[in-house]
Amino acid sequence: MTVTAAPRHERATSTRHGTGFWLIAAVFAVSMAFSTVPTPLYPIYQREDGFTPFTVTIVFAVYAVGVVTSLLLAGHISDWVGRRRVLLPALALEAVAAVLFLVWPALPGLLIARFVTGLGVGMITATATAYLLELHSAHKPNAGRGRFELVSAAANLGGLGAGTLVAGALAQFVDAPLRTPYLVFLVLLALSAVAVAATPETVIAPAVKPRYRPQRIRVAAADQAGYAVAAASAFAGFAVFGLFTSLAPSFVAGSLHHPGRLLAGVVVFLVFGAAAATQAASNALSPARRFTTGVVAQAAGLIVLGAGMQLSSLMLFLVGGAIAGGGAGLLFKSAVGAVAAMAAPEVRGEALAGLFLIAYLGLIGPALGLGIATRFLSATTAMLWFTGILLALLGATAATNRALRS
Repeated sequence: MTVTAAPRHERATSTRHGTGFWLIAAVFAVSMAFSTVPTPLYPIYQREDGFTPFTVTIVFAVYAVGVVTSLLLAGHISDWVGRRRVLLPALALEAVAAVLFLVWPALPGLLIARFVTGLGVGMITATATAYLLELHSAHKPNAGRGRFELVSAAANLGGLGAGTLVAGALAQFVDAPLRTPYLVFLVLLALSAVAVAATPETVIAPAVKPRYRPQRIRVAAADQAGYAVAAASAFAGFAVFGLFTSLAPSFVAGSLHHPGRLLAGVVVFLVFGAAAATQAASNALSPARRFTTGVVAQAAGLIVLGAGMQLSSLMLFLVGGAIAGGGAGLLFKSAVGAVAAMAAPEVRGEALAGLFLIAYLGLIGPALGLGIATRFLSATTAMLWFTGILLALLGATAATNRALRS
């Protein structure tokens, strides 16, 4: 039997797609990391400008509104204009936000910079996820999706955690804590643009482009119930992430009396790091087992987190956050995998954009609700109510999924 080698140009194309896969993974990680840079810095902003916890949640909600706005208006258009033509403007928006953080550190500048950051992130999330899947398939056409799922989740959630850790460390050990982190990421964003330009495009533009319309949540009619479960899972997972990227650093510094800047970054990093780690370790699990494990882990973590708040225990708070984050990571991976599998290739970016849209609504609603609640209740009481409501949502999602499978 004679084995014929692939033509040289095919091998070269495959290599370019393989290199591009890792370049886009790095770009994805950098862009997501930049989005959480302000998180460990909020206590500094609060001290210098007299912010209240409610103001912090408004700043955070403005970012999430930017993400949702971008997902509605542009998160899906890479399906016909190309992945690179969406990623490059998105990175430019993040670079503009970095400049705004540097030159306008007052509250109005912070609000505008966070909104612009959200616009960039909304364009990047679904686009980069779809891009990674297509680059993976072009490089390893006969392989499963395990590598794609692992790397895309690590870039997304791992990047979110890395941003807080890097910013917290820089704020703790380097001069100008409200400038240095943004300067570092401005350089990284410029390098990311170069990486995108060097990566081959995976979308062939249609001869007749579809008429533009805002984002719709689209999936095959037969999968609507499964899509709803995936969307609820993503919402619940991102609600935990929203808690830790909005109020948790201030809660640790105030109610738990641990004001260190590096610790503020570590608190958030533990949650996202646990999410990325559980995703990496879950490849051997079936989709059904991954979903169930995610629900149980997030629920258990929320209970431990609530105990830590009630007892003013930093250790319990951190352990509960890590467990809840691990569960949220599994739920989010389950949701992305389910939607990527059920959506046809020509609408994959749109379906993923819809999923991310719902997920980021999970960031806005609970975080904003917590901020409002802290005006009338203690931070501990408000966060305990948050955990109770989220436990109820997890229970309803698990019950719906079980009914669909029975």
